[in-house]
Amino acid sequence: MKNIIKYLFILTTLITSLYSVDETKESIDTTTKIVELQAELNEVNKELERNIWITRYNNYLTYRKIEKELVQIRKDAKKYGRWKGEKYKELSYQLNNKIRIKENELEFISEYKDSPIGKQITPAPIGKAPSVTNPFSIIEALSYIQILSENVDNYNQTKKELVKLADEINQKINLSSILFSLTNDKIFKEELDQLELELKNFNMVVDIVSTTEEVYGKKVRQTTREVKDTISEEVWRTGKLLIIMIVLFLISFGVKIAVKKYIEDDDKHYSSNKLINFVFIVVIVFILLFSYIDNVSYLVTILGFASAGIAIALKDWFMSMFGWMAIMTSGAIGVGDRIKVVRDGVEVVGDVLDITLFKIAVREDITLTSYMKNRRTGRVIFIPNNYIFTDMIANYTFDGLRTVWDGIDIHITFESNHKKAVELAKAIVQNHAKGYTDLTKKRLQKMRKKYVLRSANPEPRIFAFAESYSIVISSWYYTNSHATLALRSTISMEILEAFKSADDITIAYPTQTINVARNTQVDGEHLIPNIDGTKSLFDS
Repeated sequence: MKNIIKYLFILTTLITSLYSVDETKESIDTTTKIVELQAELNEVNKELERNIWITRYNNYLTYRKIEKELVQIRKDAKKYGRWKGEKYKELSYQLNNKIRIKENELEFISEYKDSPIGKQITPAPIGKAPSVTNPFSIIEALSYIQILSENVDNYNQTKKELVKLADEINQKINLSSILFSLTNDKIFKEELDQLELELKNFNMVVDIVSTTEEVYGKKVRQTTREVKDTISEEVWRTGKLLIIMIVLFLISFGVKIAVKKYIEDDDKHYSSNKLINFVFIVVIVFILLFSYIDNVSYLVTILGFASAGIAIALKDWFMSMFGWMAIMTSGAIGVGDRIKVVRDGVEVVGDVLDITLFKIAVREDITLTSYMKNRRTGRVIFIPNNYIFTDMIANYTFDGLRTVWDGIDIHITFESNHKKAVELAKAIVQNHAKGYTDLTKKRLQKMRKKYVLRSANPEPRIFAFAESYSIVISSWYYTNSHATLALRSTISMEILEAFKSADDITIAYPTQTINVARNTQVDGEHLIPNIDGTKSLFDS
């Protein structure tokens, strides 16, 4: 019997030992699992702490907390405000101050009033689509489309981040739930309640963002399609305008080639090119105006009201523009022509360098005018185009006529052989002016086809006139309009030498005769003192 009891005791002890070992092993496994779950939970918490949406959610919770505190403070302030006594008056004053402080705090984070993530729950506004009415607005429209696309991508990214955040919160809930079941710790229970509320709020936000993202995406796609349609229309219209301008450019280029072929004169060719360019630019400007101004009648009305003031303020400019049109269309003045402008007693003779929309550029040359009046030359004078309507402008080289009449007057005494003087002058003039005479004759024959010429005889003409103190031999001949002084100098000197060589021709000049005694004459030269060492009439 004792042995049986002994064996039973040993068996019981052995069974108890085995049970304790299993229990200890199970306890170790549980502890290890808790440690692993806690580590995993810590990693999730680190991820959530770095998440900007959790920060925004904390601001939302802060707003709700302050809002509740403000409700309570207002109740207390209202209650103590009715009580009498200095103590309650001071308390009411402090509560009112707290109300203002809390209101300022709520105003500072007011974006979290209705949303756990603040203003981010609302996508960026689409805004008004730009009106594509010209090529430059295409760039604005493309930029607008790009901004809309970026806004959609950003809002879609917000949705993805919120969905990911909800998954992380759900993971944290699962870990906390397991830890609570293993440890039965109240801390995990409280945390579970907060996490479930947080997950509920974020799930609500995800639903709102998902719905908004779908509606917002459709609206953006519709707007983008409409803007792209307007861009396509503007590109097509711009393309047509470019084709028209290219065609006009080719036409103007063809006209220039034709002008170059049929107009040999370089100066007229230059002026014609400028006129063609001006017409081309004006046509292009009008095409662009009528293409890109929606209400042309409105523009005409504005210009009608403003025309009076503009005409008065810019009268000279408008007159110069009309003068330019008159010059270019009539051909009265061309580049390279030699012209003479007279205004307020001032005379300018020179060659036309350029004719712009407002002015004629003239470079002075050495001419008879500069020799007799100005005594200076070589300047570039700018003459307003409106002078063609108000002042005298003479063209020395009109319509290719490169020669002009020039005259030389030489005085001889009444006793001279004036017929011989006329013959001598005529021979000299004909000899030197023959080339210009023939050239003028050919040019005048061409001008007869376009103009009425009463006198077309370009031969030199010699006249003799009886003046008060002499006979004037006036020699007229055609000469180059750009080199009148050179030929004038040559002819003058030859005529003078010829007259001096003739015994019966005496050059005349202003003289005086003084009768100092009967039958005595004193020439003017004897009035000059100390001539050849002799005394004059006025020497003592």
